[in-house]
This record gives sequence, C-alpha cells and structure tokens, in this order.
Amino acid sequence: MKKSNLNQITRASLLTTASVAALGLTAAHAQVGDRDTIIVTAQKRAENIKDVPVSVGTVGGEELDVLQSAGVDVRFLSARVPSLQIESSFGRTFPRFYIRGLGNTDFDLNASQPVSFVYDDIVLENPVLKGLPLFDIEQVEVLRGPQGTLFGRNTPAGVVKVASAKPTDEFEAYASASWARFNTVGTEAMINGPLNDQWSLRLSGTYLHRDDWVDNLADGPEDELGGYDDFGWRAQLLYDNEGPLTALFNVHGWGSDGTARLFRANIIQPGTDNIQPAFNRDEVFYDGVNKQKVRGYGATMTLDYDLGNHTLTSITGWKDVEVFSRGDIDGGFGASFIGNDVPSPIPFTAESADGLPEHEQITQEIRLTSNDLGAVDYMVGFFYFDESFEIDSFNFDSLAPGNPQNGYAFQSQDTQAWALFGNVNYEATEKLTLQAGLRYSNDEKDFSAERVQSPLAFLGVPNVAQPADRSSDDDFVSWDVSATYAVNDDTSVFGRVATGHRAPAFQGRLLFGDVITEAETEEIISYEAGVKGDFAEGRGSYSLTGFAYEISDQQLTAVGGGANFNQLVNADTTNGYGFELETRYAASENAAFTAGLSYNNTEIDDPDLFIQPCDGGCTVLDPAQVDSTGAPTGLVSIDGNDLPHAPEIIANATARFSQPLPNGGQTFVFTDVVYESDKNFFLYESAEFQSDDLLEVGVRIGYVSPDGDMEVAAFGRNIFNDESLRGGIDFNNLTGFVNEPPVFGFEIKKSYN
Repeated sequence: MKKSNLNQITRASLLTTASVAALGLTAAHAQVGDRDTIIVTAQKRAENIKDVPVSVGTVGGEELDVLQSAGVDVRFLSARVPSLQIESSFGRTFPRFYIRGLGNTDFDLNASQPVSFVYDDIVLENPVLKGLPLFDIEQVEVLRGPQGTLFGRNTPAGVVKVASAKPTDEFEAYASASWARFNTVGTEAMINGPLNDQWSLRLSGTYLHRDDWVDNLADGPEDELGGYDDFGWRAQLLYDNEGPLTALFNVHGWGSDGTARLFRANIIQPGTDNIQPAFNRDEVFYDGVNKQKVRGYGATMTLDYDLGNHTLTSITGWKDVEVFSRGDIDGGFGASFIGNDVPSPIPFTAESADGLPEHEQITQEIRLTSNDLGAVDYMVGFFYFDESFEIDSFNFDSLAPGNPQNGYAFQSQDTQAWALFGNVNYEATEKLTLQAGLRYSNDEKDFSAERVQSPLAFLGVPNVAQPADRSSDDDFVSWDVSATYAVNDDTSVFGRVATGHRAPAFQGRLLFGDVITEAETEEIISYEAGVKGDFAEGRGSYSLTGFAYEISDQQLTAVGGGANFNQLVNADTTNGYGFELETRYAASENAAFTAGLSYNNTEIDDPDLFIQPCDGGCTVLDPAQVDSTGAPTGLVSIDGNDLPHAPEIIANATARFSQPLPNGGQTFVFTDVVYESDKNFFLYESAEFQSDDLLEVGVRIGYVSPDGDMEVAAFGRNIFNDESLRGGIDFNNLTGFVNEPPVFGFEIKKSYN
C-alpha cells in the first residue's frame, strides 16, 4: 500500500474516510505544508478542520492515552471537549451523552438519545452499545449541533465519532500495562503488519480489572463492592492490491463483569446540594444485590471502489449486545415502615434489575462521493437501519430472606429506518465555499409492553397488565446550508444553519405503572457562526463558535418522582445559546498547551407543562400547580427551567513540558484540568438534586527512551480528591452518587516497529 503526502490535502482535494484507511493515513494529524494540521472526517471526507463549517472538537494522540489512565470507561471524555457531558446511573455501561445541554436522563434500556454515537462509521443506537470500550483509538471527534443531513436520525444535538487505528502495510506493535490504587490493572496490546502484498492485519485488545474496594457495613448479600473486569478485542483485515477496490473487515467483541452503580442513601444534606459530612466513598450500607454483566459482538465491512472521478463506498454493520444490571436502588438498608431507620431512614425498599436478553442491530450505508471535480464536489447516499430487542425489568424483595423476585415486566421493539441523503460543495471563488445538504428519513417502530408480576400486588395492584402495543411511522426532511470564507492563509470564518429531528419514542416501564407514554417527533433548527485559524507561524490554532437553537416538541423524560417510573413528555419549545472556544499552542519543542471553554444557556419554554417532583424529602423550588379550587395537584411547573445535566460552564486545559536528556531520551510532565459549573439533575428544580462545581486535576510524569519505543510513567487522576454529586434518585430519599475517587499508579508501554 502507498504512503501519501497529506500536503496534497487542500480545500479542493478531499479524501473519503475509507481512502484514508486504505492509504495508511491517520485521520488525526497530517503535515500540511510546514504545519501540523488536524484532519477530521466530520463530513465523511478527510478534511483540514479549518475548512469544515461545523463546530468540531477532537481528542487524540497522547492526550487520549493520558485521559484513559486508571481504568476509566467512555465517561472519561466528559467535559474534555467543550459542551460535551457524559454521565450514567448504570455505572460502566449505558453512558448518557449531552451536547450543548441536549441529552436524555432516561435510564430505560429503550431510551432514545439526541446525541448519536458513531464507532468506526457504524451508528450505535441502543444506549448499552454506547458503552463499548475505547482502545487502540486513533481519534475522537465531537460534532456539535444538528447533523441531520449526513448522519441522520437522532442527531439533533450532535455526534460523538470514534475511529480506531486502521491496519497498515508496515509492522508495528505495542503493549502496555498499568497498576493503580484499588489493585486497578490495565493492559492493552496491538500488533499490525502485512500478510502479503495485498492484505494487512491489525489485532488489538484490552483488559481492565479493579478489586472490590467499597465495604458493605450491613449484613447484606455482598460484603464488598465496586470492582469490575472489562475486556475488548478487535481484529481488522485490510485488502488493497493497488487497484480500484479496497476492503476493510472488522470483527470485535467486548464484555464487563462487576458492580453496577453504587447509590448512597441520604447522601445529600436537606435544603442544600452539599454532601453529608459523614459520607465515606469506600462504605455503603446495603441489603440488596448489586451486579452487572455485559456481552457484545459486532462486525463491519467497508468496501471502497475508486471509479476515477468518484468513489463508491459501502459500509455494512452488525451489532449484538446482552446486559443484566441489578442494583440496590434505595441505597440503604431496611425500611421505615418496619421500624428500621439504621443508618438513615429508607421509606421503602427499592431493589430492581433491567436486562437486555435479546438484541440485534443491522445497518447498511451506500454512498457515492465525487473526487475533486473542480468547483463542485458532492456526495449522495442511502442508509438503512434495522434493530430489534427485548427488555426485562425485575423487582426484588430486599426484606425477605434471599431477596426473592416479586415483580416482572417486559418490553419489545422493532425499528426499521431508511434515508436518502446528499450534499454539495461549491467553490464560488478562490476564498468562498458554499455547501448545502438534504436528507429524507423514514422511521417505523412497533412496540409492545406487558407486566406479568406486580411488586405492588399487596396494595391491590393487579399482577397482570394487559399487553399494550404501539406503533409509529414518521417521515422527516433535514437540511443544512453553510458558507466558509478563507480570510487569509491563517484564518477562515463560517456560518451554518442546520435542522435535525428525533424520531417518535415509546416508554413502557410497566413494573410500577400501567401507562405507556409516547413522545412525538422532536425538531430543531440551529444557527451558528465561527472563526478558525492558526497563529504563531502555525504553532498554534484556535476555533471560536457562537450558536443559538430552538427545539420544537423536545422529547423529555420525567424520571422517578413520587410515581417511581419514567414518562415521556414533549416540551412546546426549548431555547439555547452559547459558544465554544478551543485552542492549541506549541510554545516550543518542549512545551505544549491546550485549552477549551464553553458556555451553554438552556431554557424550557412551556407554561402548560407540569410534572411530578420528588417524593424523597427534597425542597422543590418550582411553583406548584393548583386545581380550580386552589388545591395543589401534586405537579409543578418546569417552565423557564434549565435542561438537566447542562452546566453553563465547561472548561478544560492540558499542559505538557519535556526535558531532553543527554542520552537522547526525555522526561516529561503532562497535567490536565477539567471544570464544570453546577447543574440540575432533573426537569424540576430542587435545593438538593443538583451538583456543586466539579474540579478534577490529573497528572502524568514519565520518561521516554531515546528511540521513543518505551515509556515509563506515574500518574494520578482526581489528585486533589474532588468529591461531587453526579446524579440522584428522587422517589425514595435523598439518594445520590458521586464522581470517581483519586487513583494513583504507574504504567509501562513498549512499542515495536
């Protein structure tokens, strides 16, 4: 296979994503002239980030390796890119993504999210798929704002796009091992090379382990909690005979065994968002079972055929995942109604589990891309999506010997969607490029839910809820228009107007209720403008984007509350505005810096939308709804509230300093900081269910050998022991969960080439 000089990548010379892999290039960085330029595939072509009329944030290279220290999952990306949030009440599976304040707090395994997660060009729809481990990764791109034209359904907030490193025709390999606090062990390995003149193979894998480190002080089913065993593997085979056809085959699998999210009963001080002074991260008081298991498999085939002036690309994907997650949701021991208030009052027990016993997703994309036709370039394509799954929901009696099952309900859903899309770039002048895109989407769902065992039978609730079926059929047209103007060789400005939509969704958790709720189609229109450029003779780069958006019929989930089940609602209008600023600067060969900052203001505008607030002793700050007699209905207005998990300020920074040694090696220090302002956990506002500011600092100190093939480093994550609430459970007591504890360790990595 050929090596290519990316000096050839200019505003008019573009490569498809598959071509980048086939040429053995990275989609992360390339030498363009005398400058180290970030190359992104935000528009399904390899382009200089400065020429893309989209707000794009990237994480790659050493920064990616450092942030993944200490056995973290995909949530390590949270706040590492401006306007990006990731959280989870499931723990190491089921991450929930938010961009510019838009996300979904729903914990149901059928939850629809407005941020699409694309891994190796395959959209991962089910939230459990989005917990697939990141290893041997080339680059992460965060596309902010609606991406409804090229990426389609369920992308009104944006896309998180992950690209694994691809096979090349040169031998290379690496192996790394780390050890840290709590006997946290991390290993990763890769081997790559040619099999013959036409085929190259890349094998990579990871294994992560942590001991149980949280003591259960109650006489419960488990004495210790908090540990996990995660693994992932990937085999990629690349075919290239220097002819028109290149083919990339990818098979992979992953899994996790360990503890689900640890909830902490009454962790919050009443009337405040402060954590109780007596709280101890390494202790719980549980009478319930807490465990989690995930197994997943997938395969991808990418075919790229060079037709000369055009490239025909086919991407076929298959995914299958199973999960079972059980937790002590009330976060404590006993129940007040039996006179047991130790260590703190729990009104009633809550021990439940969710499982995904059956799941399959199939996707197919075919697109035709023009190759540097001159003033006009375009792309047209077809996309097909098919997904089916079943969901089990269980409840257990924590007060009975053996914690027996006392509730069961299930859901099933089949989804078929397809789309036609296209976009065109027109180089109107040497400096001005215009772009427009259009996509027609069709989405059909068939949903069913049933309860066969009620945990509230002792209160007279029927064991059986009659089967309920729902269906939807939605058509939508997305579009975007943009313009990019090259002010000079260093600076470009852009403007963009884009639309997107989220398909109708169903919520049918019948374990504690008899209602299936449906959310209608969500639509967004977004306006943004920005400037991107280089400074200091190409040693620095920056990007500044301002934006505003309006959402019609935003799909929101009323989670928990006194009803203890999820309900979908549509907000009439939601408005948001803000900005993102990112900069990189290489001050010298031995000092480099990055910084990011975002501001997001969100507001729900719907005077007629009322929801049920907490039933766990919290201080509700929203106005109560009253009936015609003036009596409270038990609901509150959320008109004017911020969206949940939408901090106004996200800031991050990294700094790397190195010192050359006489033997040709170097020592280095890499430090990173992330800050989030306070945020609300639910649609309603309360004094308790919100977070204070988060400030986490990491550091890595190490040595690199003269030829760069070995690195030895010590590291620390959250080194100043920031202790912040990350979420809550509001239907029982003031239950919450917190961020990761400080972790210190060391790592060694050996490379071969």
